[in-house]
Parts: sequence; structure tokens; C-alpha cells
Amino acid sequence: MNLDFLNESQRQAVLLTDGPVMILAGAGSGKTRTLVARIQYLLEEKNVSPFQVLAVTFSNKAAREMRERLAVNTQINVGALQVTTFHAFCARVLRMEATYLGLSKNFTIYDDGESQSIIKAILAKRGINTKELSPYTVAAYIDGLKNRAYYIGLPRNEDIEKFAEDRRLWDIFLEYEAELHRSNAVDFGGLITGVLNLFRTFPEVLAKYQQKYKYVLVDEYQDTNRAQFEMILLLSQQHRNICVVGDEDQSIYSWRGADIRNILDYENIFPEAKLIKLEQNYRSSKKIIEAATEVIARNVARKGKQMWTNNDDGDEIKIVECRDDRAEAEYVGHQIKALANEGVSLKDIAVFYRNNAHSRTIEDALRKEKFPYRVVAGIKFYDRKEVKDMISYMRVVVNKKDSLALTRIINTPARGVGATSLRKLEDEAVRLQLSLFELIEKIAENPTEYKHLALSGKVQSAINQLVHLVQEVQVLENQNHSPVFSYEKLLNESGYYEFLRADKTYEGAARLENLEELMSAIKQFEEAETEPNLVKFLETITLDTTTEEVASGEMVSLMTVHGSKGLEYPYVFLIGAEENIFPSYKSLEVGPTAIEEERRLFYVAMTRAMKQLTITFAQGRMLWGSLKFNGPSQFLQEIPSRFYIWSSYQTSPKKTDFSDYAYDDFDQSSKSSDDAVFYREKVYQTKKAISPSNYPSGCKIMHALYGEGLVLDSEGMGQEEKVTIQFRDGIRKKFMVKFAPLQKL
Repeated sequence: MNLDFLNESQRQAVLLTDGPVMILAGAGSGKTRTLVARIQYLLEEKNVSPFQVLAVTFSNKAAREMRERLAVNTQINVGALQVTTFHAFCARVLRMEATYLGLSKNFTIYDDGESQSIIKAILAKRGINTKELSPYTVAAYIDGLKNRAYYIGLPRNEDIEKFAEDRRLWDIFLEYEAELHRSNAVDFGGLITGVLNLFRTFPEVLAKYQQKYKYVLVDEYQDTNRAQFEMILLLSQQHRNICVVGDEDQSIYSWRGADIRNILDYENIFPEAKLIKLEQNYRSSKKIIEAATEVIARNVARKGKQMWTNNDDGDEIKIVECRDDRAEAEYVGHQIKALANEGVSLKDIAVFYRNNAHSRTIEDALRKEKFPYRVVAGIKFYDRKEVKDMISYMRVVVNKKDSLALTRIINTPARGVGATSLRKLEDEAVRLQLSLFELIEKIAENPTEYKHLALSGKVQSAINQLVHLVQEVQVLENQNHSPVFSYEKLLNESGYYEFLRADKTYEGAARLENLEELMSAIKQFEEAETEPNLVKFLETITLDTTTEEVASGEMVSLMTVHGSKGLEYPYVFLIGAEENIFPSYKSLEVGPTAIEEERRLFYVAMTRAMKQLTITFAQGRMLWGSLKFNGPSQFLQEIPSRFYIWSSYQTSPKKTDFSDYAYDDFDQSSKSSDDAVFYREKVYQTKKAISPSNYPSGCKIMHALYGEGLVLDSEGMGQEEKVTIQFRDGIRKKFMVKFAPLQKL
């Protein structure tokens, strides 16, 4: 195998195949190329069977890219090679070994929304108001336990004992886990801890997988949590051929459970480990790389790398001080226009921001300039209500113990199974220790046995029809019929298609288009799979949590800095480089550890830029209805002056009129010697504008679909006006006026 396309460090990373190896891969250092070459070398030169290699990463996109590169570069059939994500690997192991943990092979994987639904139900049953205890707080608590590798039955260490001190949250966690088990389901965290439980409790199962995978490779190692680390540690104990690839300087996901200690302490766990540093950057200009290296060098929690490049010096970094956020957005819009006029493709331009909320002004500016753009990582297709409804139908088909899915669709579309009837059914299911579907199956088979439930004829009929539909589709699945056919049958015979078709509003048409797109997704899945079925399809869409790329086109990309990791653009604008924004005010409160992570995030933003990096900040920024003067980010002061040009930009043609704000004690400091202007933070409240409403509170209206109603509340004005209406049947609905068929009475 010819390795001449690799530099010396990359070749070393490929050739050192045996024993533990850590590859510290700096930004833009050819990490994926090196990792693919290492796997190819194992297969071609070391004659390792593809069945003996396991490579895990965090996104389906990264796994897919590695598989595609391997398929092109090697003559060996890589179909048997496991290049996958942590969650997909664990899902496969659990499906194979489910009975050890009391699960069936067709268990359901609950996404975050479904986990929240269970938590809300537990809180309601315990009489806990969600204002008193947020479901998000409970979910974060449960995630924290699982990220730390805890599962029911494991002895509690000192770290877990601290969690258990909050008795209320601990009890909710225990009930949550019991409900998952009753539903033959696991959540995302449970995929990892489930495999840990399996490996620790059943040594014969662990031995089987240790023997199977002789070489284990982990990509993006800095993003692993404790549970993932311990699973990989167990898996690689026999052969100890464990290769991890990562960059501690890009560890930016502690809020998601990532533990930087996994990479910092690697050599303590594996004293014989070999350390290889990939320090040559192939992406960015020399000025950008050297500036970013100076910034990240201030961190203490790092292994230490000195990034360098043979690329051209390139332009100086532009640091632009703007009067306010409107001027900042205007400046970015004008600069993008100038680049486009020079022939730069819009797809080569990206705008980064620390928080999603800061995209609005940039979007306004781009619309004004008539530039198409995409907001990366928006609302996902599979999170839309109608899509989740149909997915729930499919989930009940493949797993009749999935009571959460059945609860969602038992009265969708409306069949007369209201809240009272549903509560009766749920209570009876609990009493008989059955899943909800198992109960309604029995009711459909022998209704006289359940007369004591006093179900109406309408409810009884609805139950019968739903049970028969699910059973018929289950037969189709068992006979290996097309998943598309199963989906069409569910969509049409459930009445859901007709229900949406009857909605003549814009929203109704959009929902039908989404369900058509869902069918396309199933069809594409069916064409790609050798043995397609609904179980595999549901697993695919549940595990694929990455944001899909928007189809081509000339568009500017807008995203958070977190969302930019792993991407690169010739021209990058980083906005909002201010204290309390970047670094965030929360990190300033927490202290040095949090500041170091913010600095790593700043480093990630800088190293996405290939040719030109522009960083902007505003003297005054509108945040949550208040004008704040935070001053430039401390990270700007960490960039040596030889790498940047600092300039200012004022709103054109008119400046911000600060008389629009009610304030006192407006004070600025004088300009400092290092060309940076710092301001004491001041908060200015905007004068509240009075906006007339077309449909004021108390107004009587007629809706084309729902009939007469009374406007309870109105907000916004003109095209953005939204109204809350109560109709005669008691239903309350919220509408955007410009899309709703409303008429004043």
C-alpha cells in the first residue's frame, strides 16, 4: 500500500497498528484521511478480516464518509466492516442480546421528545406541577446519570451518591426506568448503559465481542462521555489494540456529557500507549492558524500541540467594531455583497454566532440584500407533528408494548376515545399488568369481559377498527411486504389522510406534503436496504440525529459555532464577539474551567476559516428587549496585534438614535493602549410601542373551519399578528392571522 500521500506524522499513525495509540489530530490536519488509511492498512497489509475491525464515531455523516472513502480506496469488500456510531453499534448489540436484559429484539428506541412525554406523565401522576419541577430538569438529571455510566443495579460510587441525595429526582428516575422496561423500550443514554450492563453482568457476552473485534478505533474521542469511554475500555481489554483520534482543543460538548478527562488521562489508563500529534494544518492560511494557536495556548487543560501550515500567509484577520447589532448585520450583509460581486460563491460563505437568537439580524440583512441563505440545524423533519403521528402508528405495529406511541395515536384522528376513556383503559392495563395495546386487543376479542369499563359503542368500534388495522399490517410485515405498502395502508385506513385533506388551510396542505415526503423517505430506505422492514426504518430515523445538508444551491450558511464543528468555509464571519456573549455570561459565573471551554469554542470558530476570517462585535446590542454594552470579548485581546486589522463601522445611512431608549448614567471608558475599546455594561430599556391589532381581545370572529369564536388574546401587528381564539365547543386555538380564514362578526 502506497503511503506517499501522507506526511511523516500521518504515516506513523497508520503504521503503529498494535497496542494502544492516541492520535492528537489538530484542526484541518487530515484526520479522516489518516483514519481511513489506517483501516485500509489493517485490511490490506496486516490481512485483518473486516469482521475484526470496529470504528465508532458520533454522527451518521462521519461514519458514512469513512465507509465511502474506504469503498473507493480498497479492493477488499468492506461491507462486513463496522464503521458506525456509538448509538447504532449499541442498538445492534442490544438487538442481538436483548433477552439477557429482559427485552425483546424489537424494542423501541425513544427519542428525546418521547422521553419527555414519559417524564411529564410521571410528574402528573405524582401531582408535581411542571412549573415547580421542569421536565427538562428531570431529563438533564437522568442524562447526567447515564452519561456517568450508571444503570439500575450498579453499585453507587461517590459521584452517583451525590445524585441520589435529591430523593425526589432519584425516585422519578427509578420510575422512569421501570416505565421504559414495561414499554419494551430504551432511550438514547440507555443504549450505551444497556451494553455496559450487558458486558459487566454477563462475562460470556463480553468475551464474545472482545474476541470478535481485534482492532477498535474511536473518532472524535474528545467528545466521549464516561459511559462511552467505559464501554470501549471493556471491549478492547483482551487485544488492547485501541486507537483513539481526537483533539482536546476542540472539546466543546461538556453540556452534552463529554468528559475531557477521557483524552487528558488516556496515558494513565494505558501506560504503554503511543502518542502521535498531527500538527500540520492543510485548511487555513498561516495568519489564521498562528493566531488561533496563540489563543488556545492560554488553556491549561490540554496535551499541547503547535499547529503550523505550509499555506500562504493570507490576509490579516478583520476585527470590526460596530455601533450596534443592526450596524453589525448591515456590515456583514455589505461584505457578503462585495464578495459576491467579486465572484465568490455564496456556498463558500458562512456566518457563525454563539447563540441561535443572534441569527435574526443577520437573516434580516441577507433578506434585504436578497441573498438566499440556510440556517443549519433548524427544526428537523421527523420532529413535525404529523410525521411523529405516522411514525407512532408504525411503532405500534412493530412493538405492541409501546404504550407511549399508542397513546399518541389512539385518538388521532379523533375517534371518540377521549381523555376519560383513555384513563379507564390505562388504569385497567396497569391493573392487569398489560401494555395498552395488549388490553385493547383483548377488548376487541371479547368485549363482554370488559363491560365493567362502561365503554360507549363509539369507543368500542374505534378500538376494534384500530386493532384490526394494526394486526393486518403486522401480518404484512411478517410476510415481508414492502414497508411503503404498510405505510400507505396505515395512512389511508387510519383516516389520517382524509382528516388532513379536509383541512383546507395552508397548514393542512403543508402537513400533507410532509406525509408525502415521509413516504419518499421510506421508499428511499427500501431501495437502499436488502431486507427492508419497518423495524429497520424506525431505527434508522431515530438514530440519525445529524442535521441533513440542504440540497446544493448558492446559499450563505448561518449556524451556531457548535454547529460549525467539522465544517470549513473559505470566508467566515463570526459575529457577537462580546463579553457575556462569547464567552457567555454563564461561563463567566462558573469560572476558569468554563472559560477554557469557551476559548476552545472560539478556537473552533477561527479554524473553520480557510482564506478570510472576519470577527465583529457591537458597542451596544439589543438582548431580550434591553440594550446592553458589554465591550469586546476577552478572546479578541488574546489575538496578537500582528495578525489583525481593527476597524470600526457605523450604521449607514443613518445612525442608531439612542433617544429611542430610556436610560441614565451612560458612561464609556477611554480608549485603551492596545487599540480595544471597553465599556462598562449598561442596560437600557426600550420604550414600549403601542401597536394596533386587527383582531383585538374581545372581538367576535367566524373561522371557515371551526365556526364562531371569541378572540382571547392578540399579539404582534400587521402580517405578524397572532390571535388566540376560543370556539363555541370550548376548543382554544392560536393562529397567525395572515394564514387563517377569519372574518369579523
